[in-house]
Amino acid sequence: MNTDTIAAIATPPGQGAIALLRVSGPEARAIGEAVFSRPLGPPRFQTYGTVRAADGSVIDEVLLTWFSAPHSYTGEDVIEIACHGGLLVTRQVLDRLLTAGARAAEPGEFSQRAFLNGKMDLTQAEAVMDLISAQTDLALRAAHEQLAGRLGGALARLREELIGIVAHVEAYIDFPEEDIEPETGAAIIDRIESVRAAVDRLIATADQGRILREGVRTVICGAPNVGKSSLLNVLLGFDRAIVSDTAGTTRDTIEEVINLRGIPLRLVDTAGVRESDDAIEREGIARTRAQIATAELILEVVDAHAARSSDGDIAADLPDRALHLRLLNKIDLGEHPDWSGVDGVRLSCASRQGVDDLIDTVFSRLGGPGARWGADLVAINARHQRCLARAAVDLAAAADRLREGVSPEFAALELRSALDAIGEVIGKTDVEEILGEIFSRFCIGK
Repeated sequence: MNTDTIAAIATPPGQGAIALLRVSGPEARAIGEAVFSRPLGPPRFQTYGTVRAADGSVIDEVLLTWFSAPHSYTGEDVIEIACHGGLLVTRQVLDRLLTAGARAAEPGEFSQRAFLNGKMDLTQAEAVMDLISAQTDLALRAAHEQLAGRLGGALARLREELIGIVAHVEAYIDFPEEDIEPETGAAIIDRIESVRAAVDRLIATADQGRILREGVRTVICGAPNVGKSSLLNVLLGFDRAIVSDTAGTTRDTIEEVINLRGIPLRLVDTAGVRESDDAIEREGIARTRAQIATAELILEVVDAHAARSSDGDIAADLPDRALHLRLLNKIDLGEHPDWSGVDGVRLSCASRQGVDDLIDTVFSRLGGPGARWGADLVAINARHQRCLARAAVDLAAAADRLREGVSPEFAALELRSALDAIGEVIGKTDVEEILGEIFSRFCIGK
C-alpha cells in the first residue's frame, strides 16, 4: 500500500479563506510538478503559482510546499497545497491531483503511514485525534504530551526493562552450559514487580483519560421549580434553558458541555420529578429517570427555602457507580429548618452565592490533585487499558511462578505475553530484540 501516492483535503468541509490539500508518496513531487505552474522551490519553502487543469486552464492560485523524505509528517515525499477555501475550487484541485496519478487517501492513512515509517508510535498516532477533538485545556495538554511521546517513552522504557528480564531468563533456560547466573530468585521477582507497579500506575490513569476525552456525563435533577434550569444557565454562563416560576416548565432534556477547570462536563438538564397526571410531563419524568440511570455525576437540586418533601426523591434511581452531590439552592431566601444539618453544597443560582464552592466540590469529587489533572499529565485510553491490564496479569503470574519454584520456562511464557501486550500499545512486537539482547549481554558462543 505504501507504494501508492495518496491525496486528500486536510481541512474541514465548508467555506473558508484557505483550504489545505496534502499529497504523500513516491510520486508526490512528480505530481506536484505536473499540476503546478512553476518549478517547485527548495524543501519546506512555499512557492506561489497556480494549479492548472490538464488542458492548461487555471484552477486556482495557490501556495505549494514540498517536503522531501524522510523529513515530513509521513516520512515520505509530501506536497501541501494551500488554495482558496471554496467548496468547488477545493474539490477541483483535489480532482486534478487524482487525475495526475494520486489515489484518494483512506481515513487516517497519513497518520498510518507516519507510524509505519517510524515517525511516531501508536500512542502518538492516537494522540493526533485526541488533539483535534480536545474540548478543554487539560484534554489539549494531555494530547500534546502523548503526541510528544511521553506515554510512548514510558512504555518503551518498560519494554526495555522487560526485554532484559526475558533475555536473562531465556538465556538461562537455553544456554545452561554458559554458566549464566539464573537470577530467578528475589532479584528477578523484584524487577518484575517493579515493572508491574509502573504498569498499574498507568492503568490508574484510565478514568482520567476517559474523562478528558469523553467528558463526565452530569445529570441535573430534582423536583420541579427547585432551580435546575437556573443552575444549568449559571454553569454555562448564558441563558440556555427557559426559567419560570411555573412548575413543570422543562419537559425534555437539554444537553450542553462546559469546561470545569479543564475537565469537560456533559451537563443534562432534566424535567422535575414528581407525581403527575399530564402525559407529556410523565414522559419527561421517565426520560429524567433514564438519564439518571446512565449518569456518572448526579447534581440533585433541592429548594432549601421550602420544607423538605418527597417530591423529586431520586434515591431509588441512583446508580451505584455514580457520584451524587446534593445542592441546596435558594439559600439567599433563607434556609428552612428541615434542611439544618443536611450535607450538601449550599448556593443561590439567583445571586451566584456558593457557585464557586460548587465548582471546588465537583472538581474535588472528580479526583482533584489526586488525579494529577495538572502537571505530569498522562491519560491512557481504553485500548491502552486493555493491553496493560493483560500485561499486569501476566507479570503477576510470572512472579508467582518464580516464587513457587516452578520451572523458569513457564515464567518465560508469561513474561513474553506481557512483553507482547505492552508492545501492542505502542505497536512494537519484535522477537529479534530479545535475541539481540541475549547475544550482546551474555556473549553466547564466546
